[in-house]
Amino acid sequence: MTAPDQPVDELSDFAELMAHEQEFSGDRIDPVVRRRRRRRALLITAVCLVALLAVTGGYVGWALTAPTAAPSVTTRAPQVPVGDAVTVPTHTAAASAISITGADAYLGEGASGTWSATGTGEPLPIASITKLITALVILDAAPLTSADDPGPTITFGKADHDLYDEYYVRGATIAPMPTGASMSLRDALAAMLIPSASNYAEALSSRIFGSQSAFLGATRDWLVSHGLTGTTITEPTGLSPRNTSTPADLLAIAKLAAAHPAIAKIVATPAISIPGAGPVYTTNSLLGTAGITGLKTGNLGAGTHNLLYTATLDVGATDPLSVTGVVLGGYSHESVNATVVAALDSIRSGFHQVPVATEGQKIGAISTPWGSAAEIVIGESASILTWSDTPIELTMDIETPPTYRDGTVVGSITWTAGPDIVTAPVTISGSIDPPSEWWRLTHPSELGSPLDAGD
Repeated sequence: MTAPDQPVDELSDFAELMAHEQEFSGDRIDPVVRRRRRRRALLITAVCLVALLAVTGGYVGWALTAPTAAPSVTTRAPQVPVGDAVTVPTHTAAASAISITGADAYLGEGASGTWSATGTGEPLPIASITKLITALVILDAAPLTSADDPGPTITFGKADHDLYDEYYVRGATIAPMPTGASMSLRDALAAMLIPSASNYAEALSSRIFGSQSAFLGATRDWLVSHGLTGTTITEPTGLSPRNTSTPADLLAIAKLAAAHPAIAKIVATPAISIPGAGPVYTTNSLLGTAGITGLKTGNLGAGTHNLLYTATLDVGATDPLSVTGVVLGGYSHESVNATVVAALDSIRSGFHQVPVATEGQKIGAISTPWGSAAEIVIGESASILTWSDTPIELTMDIETPPTYRDGTVVGSITWTAGPDIVTAPVTISGSIDPPSEWWRLTHPSELGSPLDAGD
């Protein structure tokens, strides 16, 4: 039987020709036919090689240019530190109060009113703090136009001079007042407030108002007009234990005095010279210590030592803090001073810079399938001002960078504590190198379609 015709392609012909070439030798095949077959075989071989090279070249071209997946980025927020808690020492005195202006954003909205207080808040004897009220009432009736305005001249007579002996017998603090001596109203007020001379308090108040009765009436009106309902004044010196006030009222009185240019300058003066008497010194031994700028001491003996004070504290905030405080009923002058200094020191130290980051601190990593890696770090050290253990809040913003090269900024970290905000850049440490040609040729599954490059 004859087999049906089979389709023959060029490769089959080539194989047949080669078989016939081996089977027959010599002149059994016509040389012309042999040459024709060889040319056909060479042509077929060339076509196959071109096809193979085309396929191989296309793969190589694709592998070397195909896009790769973006590097994998992982981040973690750095731990937020907590500042050391601060405890303000409590007074052993009968009562105390502190007001801090300029720190509401740190200490709370009530700080500029009464930030801390001890005791019942009931009226207590204020002793020579009374003289500060006496000065405010006098200057309400006979104002000075500035801190350096001397005001009217006061000439003291024999009745004024006799007050020296009267108050000496009573054991009060006094200052010389020679008969016929003259001084400005401002200097007379300084003699009353700085060494706390009781004879000057009565002499001045009587001279300005005409009598003690008139002075006391004016004082009551002044207290009412300023809403100081917790304060009672029965005489101008403070020798009477019936001169009383509450810590809250005294804070208000201290702020009025500190706002008065003449009084503020007087109570910040450590010593003055009285005509005919020479230098006299302040009873406030804390003046100039621990930031204290005034105001007035007072005591009626052991267990009744008082201090009404102002202080300016530089704690690193935009502006210094203004502290107003009062201590009533302390055991001794020394114990009151010690507790006031301790309280101011604790407030000052309670404001501290808390380190929140160090330059180069690692907060993330960048990795690639081909093994190139880099770190995400905080670009600079940072710290933030806080009060005590105020919580510090953190926010982190990381963006996809256009290039993954060393030093590239990829975002920022922000810390917030009270009113303060600190920001530090986030950068790349190290560089992401592109994959090698060998890696591309041997990892086709990690490569994307050319269409991905436009995404």
